Amino acid sequence: MKNILYFALAGTLVFGSCQKDFLERPPQNEISETEFWKNDQHVYLAVNAIYADLPGHAMHDDAASDIAYAQYPWESTSTAVGSGIVPTTTNAGWSYVDIRKANYFLANVDKAEMDNELKERYKAEVRFVRAFSYVNLVNKFGDVPLVTKELGIDENNVPRTPKSEVVNFILDELDAVIAVLPTSYGGGKPNEVGRITKGAALALKSRFQLYQGNWSEAVKSAREVMGLGYQLFKVSKEAEIDQKDNYAEFVDFKDAADQQKFRLGLRSYEGLFQQEFEGNKEVILDRQYMAQLQPQLANTYLLEGSVGGWSSVTPSQNLVNAYQSYKTGEAVQVPTNADRASRYKNDKKAFVAEFKNRDPRFYASILFESAPWNALTATGGYVFNWAAGGNNMSKTGYNFRKLVDPKSNRDNIDNHANAIVIRYAEVLLTFAEAQNEISGPTNEVYDALDQIRERAGMLKVDRVKYASQVKLREFIQNERLIELAIEGVRYMDIRRWSIAPKVMNTIYDLNNSIAQERVWSDKLMLMPVPQKEIDNAHGVLKQNEGY
Repeated sequence: MKNILYFALAGTLVFGSCQKDFLERPPQNEISETEFWKNDQHVYLAVNAIYADLPGHAMHDDAASDIAYAQYPWESTSTAVGSGIVPTTTNAGWSYVDIRKANYFLANVDKAEMDNELKERYKAEVRFVRAFSYVNLVNKFGDVPLVTKELGIDENNVPRTPKSEVVNFILDELDAVIAVLPTSYGGGKPNEVGRITKGAALALKSRFQLYQGNWSEAVKSAREVMGLGYQLFKVSKEAEIDQKDNYAEFVDFKDAADQQKFRLGLRSYEGLFQQEFEGNKEVILDRQYMAQLQPQLANTYLLEGSVGGWSSVTPSQNLVNAYQSYKTGEAVQVPTNADRASRYKNDKKAFVAEFKNRDPRFYASILFESAPWNALTATGGYVFNWAAGGNNMSKTGYNFRKLVDPKSNRDNIDNHANAIVIRYAEVLLTFAEAQNEISGPTNEVYDALDQIRERAGMLKVDRVKYASQVKLREFIQNERLIELAIEGVRYMDIRRWSIAPKVMNTIYDLNNSIAQERVWSDKLMLMPVPQKEIDNAHGVLKQNEGY
C-alpha cells in the first residue's frame, strides 16, 4: 500500500473541460462536489484520503502514562496529562474531523456507479476507521456524542451519548465490517496490501472488549485472529553491522548457543519496527508512510541530540525497572533513586551493573549509559552517553531505541517505516489476560505467553511460581508493559487495572533530580471535554466530573 496516495476529497484530480469559454471553466486543480462521486476512481481516492486518519505512532500517548515522559508541551498534551495538571483548555484527543469525513463518505458513496461488492468493501474500510475513532474517544472521555450521519446547520449542538450506547455501536460496527472485509489482499489497485482486513477488525474488537472487561468475548475474538495465520516476527541471523555490538559486556552468557539465542531475540524484537521488515506476518494493521514523502518522525522524537534527535519522549525509571532478568526470568533488584544517583556520580561501573543480564527487549528498547549501537551511525562505534541539560537531550537519563530505524539515521534520511497500530503479540496478550480472568492459568494461556517470550529470547513462564490466577495476572500485566511499551496501550492499561494512583509518580533523572513532578486525581480516569467545545455547543455538552 506504499503506492496509495492520501488525497484530500477535493483538489486531487485535474479534469479536462469541453467548454470553449475559458472564464466558464471550472477550477482545474479541484473537483466540485457535483462532479465527484461519479465512478469507482472517485470512491477509491476518497477512501484513501480517509486512511490518512488512522493513527501513527502512539508514543506520546504512553508519555501520558508511567513509562515515559514527553518534555515538550507544544508537541502533544501528554506533558500536561502526565503531570496530572490538566486544565479544561486542554484537548487530549476530542476530535470529530475523521468521523465527519467518514460520515460524509458514507452519505455520498452510493451516488457512484461501480461494482457493488467493491463498494461495500470500501464502506467497511471507512466504517472501521470511524469505529477506531470512537474507540479512542470513549477511552479518553467516556460519554461522547454519537454522530453517524452528516449534520445540518441546525444539528451542530449534539449532546453526549451514554458510553454504553457508544460501546454497543462500536461493537456492532466491527461485527458488520468483519462480515465484509477479506482476510488478506492480493496486491494491485484496488487490493493493495496494507488495507484494513478482517483480522484488523477482529483484533480491534478483542482489544476493545478487553478494555470493557468483557473477558469471554475478548477471548472469542482473539481466538479468531489466532486462526488467521499471523505469526510473531523472527530473524534467523544478524546483519554484519549488528554483530559488532558487544553484549558480552552486559550479559553473562553460558555458551555460544546462549549468546545466539539472546542476540536473535533482540534483533527479532527491534527489527519488527524497521522499514526493512515492514509488512511482516506479525503486522495486523499499520499506518502506511510513503518513502521520501511522508516521514513518521520516530527517529527525531526518540533519539538524542548528538545523532539528530530531540529526545521528545524518553523512558522513565518505572519502565527500566520492569525488565526482568535474562538469566532467571524474574524481577530484578534495583537501587533506590538516591543510591543510583550516587553510583552514577561516583562509580560508573557499579552504576552500569544495574543494567546487566536483562531481558533482550531491554537492550532493544532502551538506550542507557554505555549502551552500544553500531548500526546507528555511518561511522559505527556509537555508544549512548547522557549529557544532562544538553540541547535536545533526555530529561530522564535514558532514550528510546525501540521504533527507531538505524538505517535511516545511518543514511541520513527520514524514517518512513510504517507505524504498527495492532500486531499479533498484542492479540496473544489479550487472549492470555482475558482467559486467565475467566479460568485462571491454563496451558493455552502459558503457551500464548511463551510464544512472545521465546521470540524475545526469554525463558518460558515458570508454571510453578505462576500457578495462581493472581500471580499470573501480575505476570501478564508486566509482560504487556514490556512487550507493548510506547505502542499506545499503557495509558488505558493503568486505568482499567486501577493502578494509576500507584504508578503515576514523580519522574526523577539519574541525578535524582525531578524531571517531571506528577500528581494523581481520580478525575484523570477521564480527560476533560475541552471548554472550547462546551462553549461552541452553547451548554449542550456537559463536562466530566471533577473539572
